[in-house]
Amino acid sequence: MNKKLLLNHLNQSGFSNEIITAFNAVKREDFIPQEFKKQAYENIPLPIGFGATISQPYTIAFMLSLLEITNLGVSEKSRPLKILEVGSGSGYVLALINVICKNCKIYGIELIRDLSLRSQEILREKPNIMIFNRNGSKGLEEYSPYDRIIVSASADKINQELIKELNYNGVLVIPVGNSIIKLKKKYRENEITEYPGFVFVPLIDKER
Repeated sequence: MNKKLLLNHLNQSGFSNEIITAFNAVKREDFIPQEFKKQAYENIPLPIGFGATISQPYTIAFMLSLLEITNLGVSEKSRPLKILEVGSGSGYVLALINVICKNCKIYGIELIRDLSLRSQEILREKPNIMIFNRNGSKGLEEYSPYDRIIVSASADKINQELIKELNYNGVLVIPVGNSIIKLKKKYRENEITEYPGFVFVPLIDKER
C-alpha cells in the first residue's frame, strides 16, 4: 500500500478531514527504522526497536478521533489545549497532533531513553512539543492539568493518576487489554465508553 491508498482507506473509514490532512502532512517513514521504510504506508504496526512499535495507522486515526481535538468548542478555542501522550515512542502521534491542533501545547513521555532522544531529534523544530524520558505511569504532574491525554500502549486498567491530571470535561483515551477506552472527566461520574477489538504492545514501567 502506498500513501495515497492509505489516505483513501482512512477517508473511506469516515475519519475527519483534519485527521486525514495530518496523515498526509506527516511522513511516517521519518519515524521508523531504515529496514521498514518500504512498508511505511502499509496499514500495519511496525517495529521501531527496543520491543516497541509504531501503531497501525487506522488505530492511531481512531484514537485521535476519540480524543476530540477537531471541531473544538468556543471555550477550548480561546486558549491553547494541553495534550499529553504517554508512551510517545517514535514521536509520530505527537507530530500528527501538532498538525491537527496547531496552537496546542503538546507533551510526550517515553520510558525508553533511545526512543525519547530519537523523537526529540526528529521533532526538534517543533517548539510546542516537549518530550520527557521517564516512566509515564504517573503522568507528567508538573505540567498538569491536561485537556487531553492519550496513551499509546496497553494498560491493565484505567490509570487513576492520569485521571487526576486531567481537566474536568477533558478526555483520556487509553488502551486497556484489547479495548480502547474513552473517558470524559466529569464532576460527578466520569463518562466511559469501551471500543473492543484492538491489539497493543503493553505499557512498561521499567526500561528494557
